[in-house]
Amino acid sequence: MNQAIVQSSDGITLVGGAPVSAALFRTALQRAPVLVAADGGANRCLAQGLWPQAVIGDMDSLSDATRAALPPERVHHIPEQDTTDFDKALRSLDAPFVIALGFIGARVDHGLAVLTTLVRQHRSCVLLGSQDVVFHAPPRLQLDLRRGDRFSLFPMRPVRGTSHGLDWPIDGLDFAPHARVGTSNRVSDGPVRLSFSGPGMLCILPRGRLDQVLTALASEARADSLSR
Repeated sequence: MNQAIVQSSDGITLVGGAPVSAALFRTALQRAPVLVAADGGANRCLAQGLWPQAVIGDMDSLSDATRAALPPERVHHIPEQDTTDFDKALRSLDAPFVIALGFIGARVDHGLAVLTTLVRQHRSCVLLGSQDVVFHAPPRLQLDLRRGDRFSLFPMRPVRGTSHGLDWPIDGLDFAPHARVGTSNRVSDGPVRLSFSGPGMLCILPRGRLDQVLTALASEARADSLSR
């Protein structure tokens, strides 16, 4: 990982270039008050009257007007083209967690690249969209959810797992992106407890369960830190 451009003891809201509503900005900033933009995400921030502490990326989507309005020291140009702006920005942040807006719900190719980065970087990062919350599952996870909540699992690589609290248990199943996936499962009772054989599983929940996801990821991060 390269040296952090933004360090924070609070959560960071990271904004991408896809459309982001004022409501999503409010939701994220109430929980992660430090605002950072990935390249053209700065255009979205300024359109809402919000000023990011840093803009990180290759700057091919940053408008001339936004660049002119920003203090030059807040613009961090990373010119390499081997990674996406989401990757560049995420690896440049040091914070307990990141809520990422404007990275899902627009172009499919961009969305797939974002999901790949989410798995590869093993960071406590939650993608927040108009309908969904998406995150990379840690090895163990416990979530306090409501009966009937949608709970989808999508593997980005071969992985197995166990579950408690889902209508359709995943124990003994071999998941893989080219084979079995676990979309549209449901919560039968709580708490939902999951474990996985390795990295690679994405969890997709309703947007309204953001707080439960952040609580669960923080709990697992503390447990992992204590076990080291």
